[in-house]
Amino acid sequence: MAHEPLTHSDVVLEGFLALDTPEGFRAELIEGEIVVTPPPDGDHEDCINLIVKQVIRQSRIDMDYSGNKGLRLSSGGACPKNHVIPDGTFAPAVLRLFRGAGSWMPCDGVALVVEVTSSRATTDREAKLRCYARGGVPLYLLVDREFSSLTLFSEPEADDYLQAVKGPFGKPVALPEPFGFELDTSEFL
Repeated sequence: MAHEPLTHSDVVLEGFLALDTPEGFRAELIEGEIVVTPPPDGDHEDCINLIVKQVIRQSRIDMDYSGNKGLRLSSGGACPKNHVIPDGTFAPAVLRLFRGAGSWMPCDGVALVVEVTSSRATTDREAKLRCYARGGVPLYLLVDREFSSLTLFSEPEADDYLQAVKGPFGKPVALPEPFGFELDTSEFL
């Protein structure tokens, strides 16, 4: 029985899925590049914590949260599917999206992903933005610590978002439905 030869994308994906990263490190496959990041610092985790508390308490509907859920997203061109781990993933609780999901799941049903910049800020600002847009993730919240700002991207189309609302730390950010509240960013200062 003849087997089709493996493509470069097949080899990269196979190698990525076989990685054994050190405890606490994250390995992601972003636009054909394997990216390994160290554990986050305390300020990074504080930003995530501030967001999670508000979303859980104030959203109009009950939300489930994961801080370590791998998402399989569409890719551009000949690259293998992107395998990205957002700093935070929110989905309506009624969907029970995370229950029974494997290490990597499709992003169908995800309402919001959150990234807080760290050592590879350009990846969060550019490559991950394209990945989430291609995957159809409706809302992407980028907390940019270098520029002390938050940007909420919405209306994904192709590999970009049609809307981007940016504001400095300290200014509230309106999260649209299904969240329906203003995210207080004063504690980010």
